This record gives sequence, C-alpha cells and structure tokens, in this order.
Amino acid sequence: MNFHNLTIQSCLKQLKTSFNGLTSQEVKKRLNKYGLNKLEEEKPIGWVIIFFKQFQNPLIYILLAASLITFLMHHYIDASVILGAVVLNTIIGFFQENKVNKSLNKLKKIVEHKALVIRNNKKIKIDSSALTIGDIIVLQAGNRVPADARIIESIDLQIIEASLTGESIPSVKTVNKIAKGAPIADRENMVYAGTIIVRGSGRAVVTAIGRSTEIGKIAQLIKTTEEEKTPLQLRLLDISKFLGTLVLIICAFIIGIGIWQGRDVFEMFIMAIAIAVAAIPEGLTVAVTVILVFGMQKILKQKALTRRLVAAETLGSTTVICADKTGTLTEGKMTVSHIIIGEKEFEIKSFGSRQDNAEAKNVSLALQTGMMCSNAVIENPEDELHKWRIVGMPTETALLSAAAQSGLNKTNLLKIEPKISELPFSSESKFMATIHQTKAKNYVLYEKGAPEKLLDKAENFYHKGKLCKLTKNEKTKLTKIYEKLTNKGLRVIGVATRELHSKDMRFITGKTGSVKIDWNAIDKNLTFIGFIALKDPLRPEARETIKTCCLAGIRPVIITGDHKLTAMAIAKEVGLNIELKNIVTGEMLDKIDDKKLKQIVNSINLYARVSPHHKLRIVQALQSCGEVVAMTGDGINDSPALKAADIGISLGTGTDIAKEASDLVLLDNNFKTIVSAVQQGRIIFSNIRKVIAYLLIDSFSEVVLITGSILFNMPMALLPAQILWINIVNDGLPNFSLAFEKGEKDIMRERPIKKNEPIINKEIKTIIFSIGVSYNLLVFGFFYYLLKNDFDIAYIRTVIFAIIGLDSLIYIFSLRSFNKPIWKINPFSNPYLIGAVIISLGMLLSAIYLPPLQLILSTTPLLGFNIWIIIILIGIINTVIIEAVKYLFAKRTLMD
Repeated sequence: MNFHNLTIQSCLKQLKTSFNGLTSQEVKKRLNKYGLNKLEEEKPIGWVIIFFKQFQNPLIYILLAASLITFLMHHYIDASVILGAVVLNTIIGFFQENKVNKSLNKLKKIVEHKALVIRNNKKIKIDSSALTIGDIIVLQAGNRVPADARIIESIDLQIIEASLTGESIPSVKTVNKIAKGAPIADRENMVYAGTIIVRGSGRAVVTAIGRSTEIGKIAQLIKTTEEEKTPLQLRLLDISKFLGTLVLIICAFIIGIGIWQGRDVFEMFIMAIAIAVAAIPEGLTVAVTVILVFGMQKILKQKALTRRLVAAETLGSTTVICADKTGTLTEGKMTVSHIIIGEKEFEIKSFGSRQDNAEAKNVSLALQTGMMCSNAVIENPEDELHKWRIVGMPTETALLSAAAQSGLNKTNLLKIEPKISELPFSSESKFMATIHQTKAKNYVLYEKGAPEKLLDKAENFYHKGKLCKLTKNEKTKLTKIYEKLTNKGLRVIGVATRELHSKDMRFITGKTGSVKIDWNAIDKNLTFIGFIALKDPLRPEARETIKTCCLAGIRPVIITGDHKLTAMAIAKEVGLNIELKNIVTGEMLDKIDDKKLKQIVNSINLYARVSPHHKLRIVQALQSCGEVVAMTGDGINDSPALKAADIGISLGTGTDIAKEASDLVLLDNNFKTIVSAVQQGRIIFSNIRKVIAYLLIDSFSEVVLITGSILFNMPMALLPAQILWINIVNDGLPNFSLAFEKGEKDIMRERPIKKNEPIINKEIKTIIFSIGVSYNLLVFGFFYYLLKNDFDIAYIRTVIFAIIGLDSLIYIFSLRSFNKPIWKINPFSNPYLIGAVIISLGMLLSAIYLPPLQLILSTTPLLGFNIWIIIILIGIINTVIIEAVKYLFAKRTLMD
C-alpha cells in the first residue's frame, strides 16, 4: 500500500484508526492478527548440530570404518583405541566450537527499545515490539523510529535515514501527500524503523511492523543469500579429500600386494587399517579449531568480534580494504577546527570567554552565535566534559561543544537572553536564525548558515578586532577564504548577528509565546562575524595504519558519501597521494557498466559521493579481478555489500542487520583494528600451516615404514594402537601449543596469502618428502638391522615407537618458523610448547614403562642408555634435515 500517496485522513481511514489511537481491545485483536513488531531472530546453533558437525570429514569416516572392521575381526583393543581417538577428537572439537557459539550468543545482547504511543487517547510508553498496525506513535528528537509509519504531525521533524538510504544529511519531514512513484529517500511524509530522529517532534500512524518494514524486507533478503565456503574451509576439505583418496588407494594396493605374496587376508586387513590410521592426522581438525578459537580471542582483545570461526583465517588473505572514511579513518563526529575572523585564523582552544582583547571577543561572539542559533542541548551538564551527552544535529552539537569548552554556558545565556522566535533551517534558504530578548528589553538576531547567503545580507564585518564596512572588494576576499577552506575538505558555516533597534520593533508583534516576526524585514543589514570551520578529525593512528597496510601489500580504498574535495583532503592526511582525476564519484559509477568498472577498479583508491548500492558493485568488480576484499559498512543498505565481500566488517555502532551480514564487528569503529585483525589472520594461517606440516611429517613417516614392511615381506613396524598413541597423545599437546605462536615480527611486510594458495605449499611438501625419504631410510635400515639380529618383534616395535614419538618432540622446535633457523628462535617465547613437550615426553615414557599401557600398546621396556642415545641421534638428524630444507627452500620476499 502506498501510504505516502494518501492524505492524512485517507490514511487513518484505510488503517481504521484515529488521532486518539487504538483502543486496548483493538490492540489485542491486531497483535493476534499481525504479530509482534520484531524481526525473526536467527536461531542459535544447537549443541546437537555442533556435535554431529564434528563427523563431517572424510577422514573421520575412514577411521570409523577402520574401527568397525577391527572390531569385527575381534581385535577389540585396537578397535577401542581407534574409536576412542574419533570420540576424543569429536569431544574436543565440540567443546571448542560450542564455547565459541555460546560466546557469540552472549554478545548478541537484545536491547529492549521503548516506544511512546497514544492509546485510548492517552500517551503511554511500551516495548516497541508491542506496536501494531494503526498505532499512533509520538516521535521525539534523540529516539529511534520503532516502526514504518505515515507522518500525521511534524514540528521541525528531521530524521537521519543513512542506515536505510545511505544519505547522511537529515531528511526534513512533512505531512504532505507525496507522488506515487517516489523512492524511499524522497518519501518525506514517511518514517522508517531503525532511523534516528535528530530534531523536532511529531506523530505518525504505524503502517508496517516486523518483517513488513523496509528493514524487515532487507533482513529477509540477506537470510536467503547462501554463504560460500571460506578459503580455509575449501583448503581443509581439499586436504581431507586428498588424504582420504590416498588412504583408500594405498590400502587397496597393500591388500593386493599381500594377497599376491600369499599372506593371510585377515592379516592384510589389519595392515591396511594400520596404514589408514597412520596416514590420517587425527589431531588436525581439533588443532585447527583451537588455533581459530585462540586467534578469535586475540582479535576480540583488539576490539573486534569475529562472528564466524573460520572467518578469522580469511582475514590473512585480504588484499584490499574498502573503508568508510567516517568513523573508521576519522573519529566519526564533527568538531570545530578553527574560526576565521576577517582574514585571520584562530584555534578555539586558545581562547576563552574571559579574555579581554578585541579579537578574542570576536571569536567568543562567533561561538556564542553558533551556540545560541541552534537546538542542541547537553543532557548531563553536571558531569565532566568528556562524559557529556550532547543531543542534536551533528553540526550544532559540534558548535555547542566548542562554545562550552571555551567557557560559554548556554543555559545561563538563555536566562539572560531568552529566545523568543526561530526561523528553522531549510534547504531553500540555507540558514537558520533566532531572535533573543536582551536585558535592555531590546532584541538581538543570531544567524548561521551558508557563508555566501550571509555575506549577501551583510553590510559590516569584523577585521582585526574592529567593525568595518563590508565593501564589494572585502566580500570577494572573504569569498576566496571560504572557497580555500572548502577545498581543504572542511565544512564551513558563516555566523552573523544584528542588534534590533526601536525602528525594528514594528516587525515584531504579538505576546510572549505567540510572537510574530516579519523575517524579510529583519533579516538584512547583518554584521558578518566570521567563518566557523568544522571537520571530522582524523584518528591519531590512521596515517601509521595506512602505511602498515601498504607495507603489507594491502591496498586501502577509501569510500565515502562526502564531497570529493573533502575525501581527497582526508586521503592526503593519511598519506595517500591521490589526484582529483583519479577520484570516482557515485554519479560517475552510475554512468559506467560493470565491464568498464572492472577495467578501472584497480587504479582507483578513492570513491566519493558513494551510496550503499555502489559499494556492492565496487566489491564485485574487485573480486572479479582476483582480489580478496574486506568491506566496512554500518547501514542496512550496506548489508548486501557486506555479505558479498570476502570479509564483511560492520561498525559496532552500526545497525543489527549490518552486523548479521558481516564476518567481523569493530567494537571501537577503528581502521587500525581492521589491520590488527588482518595481522592476526596471517598468524592464524601461518600456525595452521605449521600444525599441518608437523602432523603430516609423522603420518608420512608412519605410512612409509608400514608400506616398506609389507613390500619387503616383513612384520609391521608399528601397530594401529601405537600409531594412534603417537598421533593423538604424543603429538596432541605440542600440536595444540603451536596455536600460541606469536608469528613473525615482520609478518605484516609479507605479501598477502593468495586466495588459491594451498596450505601444503612447495616448502612443506619438500620438508615432508625429504624426511619421508632420508629419515625413513635411516629408521627402516635400523628396523631391518634389529630384525636380522633376531631381536624380539615387540622390542623392535617399541624402539620404532620411541624413535617416532621422541623425534617429533625434538623437530617441533624447528617447525616454529619456516623462515628462521632453529638457533634464532627463542625456545622460551612459547611456554605452552615447553610444557606440552615435557608432558608428552612423560606420556611417551609411560607408554613404554607402565604395565597397563604396555598391555594396551604392546610395548616392552627399553633398558640401557645406548638405545636411547641412538633414538636421540636420529631425532637430531631429522631436525638437521628440516633445517637444511628451510635454508634451501624457505625464501620469502618482504614488501618494500
């Protein structure tokens, strides 16, 4: 229904309501019919779903099958150990992921919004969720609109609808009927749920609630969008599929060889299961979860909330950060930069109302005019300055704050000079004026607005503390100053005043409370005080953060709804040298197609006058060029772009819809936090790579040993239970401790991780293969020697068990960095690793020397120091091989 196209009376009639509101009985009927005024909340993931998700892995399926086959073959201990490994993996993964899920649910605090409504001809305050169609709501400055509604009364009502339309300038509301085809941004007689009232008051009749509101429609659209798997999910899935396929092929090959050799089929199945158990890095899934959880917690400490666990790693692949200027690079609030009186600039912090020189008094008068000619108020003036809550239009709150900081008190001044009338700002007049009564029972006019408008009406101005005649030449000079300030990206307003004398009294008629002003007669012959320059200050750390981005190979792209000159000024402040010709505006984007945008998108680092729908096109164009894009946004209409981006980043002060569509929520709205999160993402990827290398080295070694045993018609070098002990118990804690590695100091000087870059890169493959060949030749040779010298098979397997178990506790120190040699890595910088190695060593010795574990693992005590010296030497040789491979292949290029 096009309620904006109806008159007030037609609208009330259509909704079967009146100015007196609905009756209590009617409210009950409508609540039953239309439901509550709330959006459907996403159901939290239940613990049952989280538990069964742990089994969604091809490698887990193979282990379960191996456990079942072993059980059917009456090898109950081996079957129990394999099944125990699966259960342990599942439980740890479940508790880690469930912990994250609970944390996220706690952080989604539901704030109960209140609404002022007229029912039974009385004003009452209710939960906004209890609103229904036809309710009459009362709109007041500072509140959020609780539902979509048609305005039936407007008193200087202005609403910021940026969250819905992308337009940061407040929309001036009216009660008049609007053309039928008008877009949402032009429906000046409508208010929409989630938008903010910044000025005035009014009443409106509710036309839509919950899912039917404009916010609700966008929320439903976002919910239907299917999320793609992250690069990490795809990489891990590829590894699982590869290892799963490889295991099945090797098992089939081993069974075939065994049957060809004339071995017992039963024995071959046991060997195949041993191969499967050896090849699968059982601790991988849990280790990755631990790394992601720890990384997510580190990101949270840096004031960012990762909404999806796997998104923490994707941050490390970011190549482009598209950032809103306002609130991320800047502080997100207007402040008075300086004041210009005549041709001289003054910083307001240098002046106070108690200074006596003429120029200081002019500055004070400029601040007083800006403050008096506004409707901004301090809600808690009794509190300390930094705790003030100032309500009003952004420009007016900045003027009030600056005036108050310089020593002016609006409350006291209004007692001395009470306001008797106001001419509100309008887009046509471009100025606002107020008239105040003075102590002498005269009147004074305060005016602020577009400088060119005020200069046209002025006859005097202040220059060097003196009142001078405003000649045509002086006006030209002042206009040039104004243009120069604007070109610097500053927002500039003019302030003027006029003392009204007895001859002007005839233009002011009526009694107090109903004064009538002939504004056309009074609004002339002004004294132009000067210019007030305002800006949204750059965050102190923004410039250094942009530099860090560039060094990290990440391209910062500034996107703003501001004028291109303002945008360019901010870009220069943060250290980006951008020429005017390389700035693309929203208007220009509307004139080019997607093909042309793709051609130019990699050369454009600044977009101005951009609306939310442009952001989606920019994201898609960058992605089509192979970029991994992080996009910031806070409005409802930003949601599609946030959803489309590889990493959607919503501001902590943004709308709930934007947060739901994002992967990362900035709790402090700071650009530096994004870069810190990217750094943590790189550390996460690096640590995952270390874990995979560590686990696969052991797995590959075990597979080579067992396969070699079968090919040479020898007994198995290790039993399934022994392999599982090494993979889960022995390697488990050291494996988890790699999650706490702090990363390379210069990790933010490395190139971004490519989107399609495999986790097992050339370097890791070389390390695994080198050890798999050279190290296993050594171990297999020792295994063969022990067999030929008629050592007991249980003793031989225990020796091999000890070699692989101990060696992994030695070479893990080498894997802490792929770029530094082991002697340059501080062994105590990760105390968790030291503790993990000590505990694992104790568990290894327990498996060899404790009778209950000897029974389960089929081990036997290793007596004498000589055998342990050989075992330690093999571990040292293994580490030397890794260091040699690192030296030969670990080449990385740092950004200049």
